[in-house]
Amino acid sequence: MKHRENTYREGTVLNSWKVVWVVLSEDGVEFYKKKTDSSPKGMIPLKGATLTSPCQDFSKRTLVFKITTEKKQDHFFQASHVEERELWVKDVKRAITCLQGGKKFARRSTRRSIRLPDTISLNELYTLMKDQDDGVRELKLEQGNRVFNHCFTGATVVEWLVSKEKARNRPEALMLATGLLNEGFLQPADDLAKEGAETGEQTAFLDDTNALYYFVDSGFFCEGYSSDEDVLLKEEFRGNILKQGCLLKQGHRRKNWKVRKFILRDDPAYIHYYDPAKGDEPLGSIHLRGSVVTAVEYVPDAKKYDIDGNLFEIITSDEIHYFLQAATSEERKEWIKAIQAVSKSGK
Repeated sequence: MKHRENTYREGTVLNSWKVVWVVLSEDGVEFYKKKTDSSPKGMIPLKGATLTSPCQDFSKRTLVFKITTEKKQDHFFQASHVEERELWVKDVKRAITCLQGGKKFARRSTRRSIRLPDTISLNELYTLMKDQDDGVRELKLEQGNRVFNHCFTGATVVEWLVSKEKARNRPEALMLATGLLNEGFLQPADDLAKEGAETGEQTAFLDDTNALYYFVDSGFFCEGYSSDEDVLLKEEFRGNILKQGCLLKQGHRRKNWKVRKFILRDDPAYIHYYDPAKGDEPLGSIHLRGSVVTAVEYVPDAKKYDIDGNLFEIITSDEIHYFLQAATSEERKEWIKAIQAVSKSGK
C-alpha cells in the first residue's frame, strides 16, 4: 500500500464529492471515512478494470482520474496536485496489469531489496528529517518554467544523513534514502527524480542537486501550467482539508450576517468561505499564517438581535478583522483550536 493520501471521491448515489482516505490494496482500492477507521466504507475491485487519466468529465474540476470496473461502474477521484495524481495513476495501472496476468499487486519489501539492518527504523528517521529546527529544510526551488514548493534536493538528503551520523558515508546514506523512497516517506517531485524512482534499481534515489523530492505528508505543490489541463495551479488550494462546516460571517461593508460554508486547509494555511447554495467557487479566502483567533463577546457595529453568542474573531497578520458565529460553544472551541494550530504551523 504505497499511497495513503486524501483524495476526493464522487458518491455513486448522490454524485457529491467527499474527502476520503484511500488505500491501494493487492486487488482493489479501499476507501475509508477517516484514516483511523479499522474497516473501509467500500472497495473498488481492480480485476478487469480500466483507468482514465486525465478525466475530462468535469469542466470545473481538475486533477481527476476515473476507474471503471469490469461491471462498467465509474468511480472518480480528484488528487490535490499533479504529482499526487501521477503517483496514484502509476500504481493503480501496475495493480491492474498484475491482476490481468493472474498475479496480485504487492510492493516489494524495502528491507529485502536493499538489506537494511533490522535496527534501523525508517519511521523514526523520517520523523527526525521533518524536525523544524534540525531536519531537512523544505525550500521553494525553480526548474525551467515550474516552481516546486516545500521540496529539497536528493543531495541535500544524503548530506543530512551523513552530517547527522545516520550513515557513515554517502553510499550508505543513499541506501537509506532509497529505503525512505520505496516505503513512500519521500516522493519524487521532478522528472529526473521520477525517472530514477522508476528504474527499479537498488539505489532508485538520486544523490543529485537537480533531483527534487518532498515529504509525503507535506504541503508540496508545483506552480506552473499542467500539460494536459492547461490550468494554473493555485497555491492556496494545495493544503489538506482539516475542517469544514457552516458558520455565520459578518460582512465587511453592510455588517450583516450570512451563513457561509468554511473550509480550513493547512500548509499553506488558508480558510476559504463559500455561499452554500451556489456551488464550488469561493467568495473569498483568509490567509491564516501568523493570524490571531480568539473568542469574543462583543462585535463593533453589530445589532444585538443579530447575535446569538458563540462569537470568535480572526485577526490576520495584516490586521484585517473577521467576525464569525458558531452554532454552539463547543463548535466555537473546535474552530478556534483548529485555526490556531494552522496559523502556527502552516505556510
